[in-house]
Amino acid sequence: MTGEVLVVDWSGEEHEGQLAAFVAGRLRALGVGVGGDGAGDLDLGSGPAYDDPAARRGDVVPRVLDHLAERVRAHGRTLAVRDEGDDAYHVLVLDAGEVPHPPVRAWGAPAGAGGGLVSLTCPACGSMQVWDLPPGETLADEACDCGTPLFDDDARPLPGVVVDS
Repeated sequence: MTGEVLVVDWSGEEHEGQLAAFVAGRLRALGVGVGGDGAGDLDLGSGPAYDDPAARRGDVVPRVLDHLAERVRAHGRTLAVRDEGDDAYHVLVLDAGEVPHPPVRAWGAPAGAGGGLVSLTCPACGSMQVWDLPPGETLADEACDCGTPLFDDDARPLPGVVVDS
């Protein structure tokens, strides 16, 4: 896996639009927007991710990444993160056909997709949730003991859910 990586603290970007600008630059470097593929100026527009008045510290980055992942996928590429074991997001864009291998995973894929320990703190009740996943199992439709949904049916963390490991 090659290419630049942007490191963003869990609590937020250095400035609004930093992630979108990085992703647009990486897409251009990978040839998106060149040769009439309809990408135009690559306005990835992540504005709605910033608009929730109830958003808490740390909520915006996952929302922006969720939005950008869909836009990147529409251009045949993959938005990914490298798990470094810290509390930052190490963001990269994979070229068409590049397959992420641990510690890199496509954004939205659970951090235990290949098996292993996955942990998070429920955004509703604050209780720690931990799973020891066998290889091949996912956290699709998983919920906290308090009933708060944590993952969608594709095993992507729901907005406000930050996977620790």
